[in-house]
Amino acid sequence: MATAMDRKLWAQWQKEIENAPPPVQPPTTVSSVPIDPLYTPDNLEDFDYDTELGYPGQFPYTRGVHATMHRGRLWTMRQFAGFGTARQTNERFKFLVAKGQTGLSTAFDLPTLMGIDSDDPRSLGEVGRLGVAVDTIEDMRQLFDGIDIGKLSVSMTINAPAVVVMAFYLAHAQDSGVDWRSLRGTIQNDTLKEFHAQNEIYFPPEPSVRLTVDVIEFCTRHVPKWNPVSVSGYHIREAGSTAVQELAFTLADGFHYIDQGLERGLGVDEFAGRLSFFFNAHNDLFEEIAKYRAARRVWAERLRNHYGAKQEASCKLRFHAQTAGCTLQDKQPEVNLIRVAYQALAAVLGGCQSLHTNSMDETLALPSEHAVTLALRTQQVLAHETGVTNTVDPLGGSYFVETLTRQMEQEAGRYFERIEELGGMLPAIDRGFFRREIADAAFAYQREVDAKHKLIVGVNAFQEADEKPLELLEIDQAVESGQIESLHRVKADRSQDDLDRTLADVRRAAEAEENTMPTLIDAVRARATVGEVMCALAEVYGRCDATVV
Repeated sequence: MATAMDRKLWAQWQKEIENAPPPVQPPTTVSSVPIDPLYTPDNLEDFDYDTELGYPGQFPYTRGVHATMHRGRLWTMRQFAGFGTARQTNERFKFLVAKGQTGLSTAFDLPTLMGIDSDDPRSLGEVGRLGVAVDTIEDMRQLFDGIDIGKLSVSMTINAPAVVVMAFYLAHAQDSGVDWRSLRGTIQNDTLKEFHAQNEIYFPPEPSVRLTVDVIEFCTRHVPKWNPVSVSGYHIREAGSTAVQELAFTLADGFHYIDQGLERGLGVDEFAGRLSFFFNAHNDLFEEIAKYRAARRVWAERLRNHYGAKQEASCKLRFHAQTAGCTLQDKQPEVNLIRVAYQALAAVLGGCQSLHTNSMDETLALPSEHAVTLALRTQQVLAHETGVTNTVDPLGGSYFVETLTRQMEQEAGRYFERIEELGGMLPAIDRGFFRREIADAAFAYQREVDAKHKLIVGVNAFQEADEKPLELLEIDQAVESGQIESLHRVKADRSQDDLDRTLADVRRAAEAEENTMPTLIDAVRARATVGEVMCALAEVYGRCDATVV
């Protein structure tokens, strides 16, 4: 890797640190990986520059998927937004664009995420609370009213009902005169990770994956610039996983989608280049950077060497990052601004393509306009004032970072072997493997915090007795009743015959194992709701409850 070390000087340094005071905290990463006091060429024995590092924009993409990375083009600043009604969120979208945001990211409320309607008794108290309520195509039209979706990139974070929401979006685009081939953006549509972590589950694993692949296949044919799945490690990390678990489980999900796309008859180079990824940006700066670098290398090597991908785009792992919601604290919440800034730095130095920075008040409520502006300004300061964009991959070749990257890659490989030994992705889910691994990691981390081996400012260290409360965003109770009234008007005005006919077509397509997207687009045009479509599909696929570990 580098010039030979002077062993005499090395021995002298080791002697000098023998009597040094012990570290304030145990020298480990957030994931409890032990860290040496110094990294040297000895840590990178047999390191090969070309095969392990290379150049940005070239295989294996360790240093980034583009030749100039952020020196040539900044990452997309894509702040997650959504609350109340579609009209209220539309106003927030326009507010963020006016402040300099360069892409939209949509947060849906819990009923929508769970595939139920606002007037469902189970939705009581949750409508519009944690995101925007979207029941019908009319809500989708209001959500993007006055926004040119033919030019602006849009992200939608939703999984189990992703096929329905995607149908809403495509129908709205077509009705607005926007060519599907010009649409750019991402729908999360990662149903596998719901069985690992987030629990927004509707159908059993196998039909859930089938619907994910329906979107992948349909977009490959008709919406070629769209990312039909965002393979998500974010929620795996939020559930308490280690960094390497986030990396390994996310890529394993991605490989399963590749396998299923191939079984559907797609060529790997037809669709792999449009699969995107979504990673957490946690507190440990160097561990996170190594995670992103290892992810790119592992993905590139598997796509080329195992799946036989020929196109560069298929081997390039592109990812969105979001700062870690699980690290936000309700004590001294302004300190969250500082946490988020460092986490954002890790995502940028790690080579993200887009980034969301959490607001300081998100652990207490949906972000206020003041808080969300500061979160966006955090990205803008990082982009324009810190110099991190001046050179590509400034940490490339660091003994420490390259050692962590290599370790991460090796540990991920061991997880892939364990999953294979269990019979693959779906059998591993059935046996509770992923949930158990994540639960064990979360318990181990909390134990370290409780013992003060890991210090959390304001929580188990540096507390303050008196804190001034933040001014928080409050959702008016009238939002729920207004949304339900709007939904009832749509139901009253639609054709019951058209609704029944199109839902019957949805059931028929599901039973015949056809791609459901064309029938879903017809159904939502007939004003079918999210809940009605999901119930129609459940008549064929059945329902699923998460395994409890």
